[in-house]
This record gives sequence, C-alpha cells and structure tokens, in this order.
Amino acid sequence: MSVLDIIRKRRSVRKYKGDPVPEDVLARVLEAARLAPSAKNFQPWKFIVVRDRAMKRKLAKASFEQYFMSDADIVVAACGFPEKAYPRQGRYMNSWPIDVAIAFEHLILQAAEEGLGTCWIGAFDEAEVRAVLGVSEEARVLAMTPLGRPDESPRERGRKPLEEIVSYEKF
Repeated sequence: MSVLDIIRKRRSVRKYKGDPVPEDVLARVLEAARLAPSAKNFQPWKFIVVRDRAMKRKLAKASFEQYFMSDADIVVAACGFPEKAYPRQGRYMNSWPIDVAIAFEHLILQAAEEGLGTCWIGAFDEAEVRAVLGVSEEARVLAMTPLGRPDESPRERGRKPLEEIVSYEKF
C-alpha cells in the first residue's frame, strides 16, 4: 500500500476490540516514530506505552472522560523535552511540539498500515496525565492515542479542496 493510500485509509477510531496488539506489530509502530525527522536531529521525544487497564481508565478520565480510549489494548502518550529541542525554530519558537507531532504522526500512519486504529487525543488535563504517567518535570505531554484493533469503520470526514489550501509563489 502506498503512503497516500494509508493516509486516505486512516480514520479516528473510537471503538476498539479487546484483542492484544502483537509485540512485533507494536515494535514496528514504535520504530516508525523513532525514525521521524526532527529539528537538528535532536529527537526530543519519549513515548509511553500503557497496557494497564486501570492506568488507561485514569488517562481516559484525565482526557475529559473519553473512556473509549481505555477499550483499546494500548494507549500511547507522546512527550517532548523543550530543553532538549531546537530553541529557535523559525527564529521564534521551540521545535519540540513540531518534532513530537511529526514522530507521533509517523506512529499513527504505521498503525494504520498494520490494521490498527488510533485517535489523536489532544483534549486532556496535562497535569493529571503527567501525574498518572509519572512524567518528569523537564517533559511535556503533547498528545495520546489509543492503539488497537478497530471495532468500527468510521466514515470519511471530507477535506477542503487543494485550491482552497494551496497557493503558489505567494500567500
């Protein structure tokens, strides 16, 4: 399957089977994140893999009660290290959120290739998530995703046409 086919196929899944994700599949998903590019190749990230049911429930509660997350075999939290990232992205910002987002999207696309469902979770109380996961003071939590066998086939949500989002030579 081509990368574009995988991108077209990927959906936000909110219903999961309880099937375990095989270790070799998980390893490929995590390897995709590891191989992602980052500013100055600093790779300022860490991914926390959570399989414990009670911890997944706590993470779902901290995500404004998105309990569907805990039905997946795994929840992955993507963390970044601002002090270990390139500090002058575009000469005005720290690169850590961009770097972690790129790696996390690599993870999500490889999960789709493997037949797994994901759902980018950006709505959460970071302090609660940090407490549940024991995230160190120097790290920040950017996003989470459930990771597991889908128990639904979400519909396509549509996208804006290219001419609405692309210009050439000037804004």
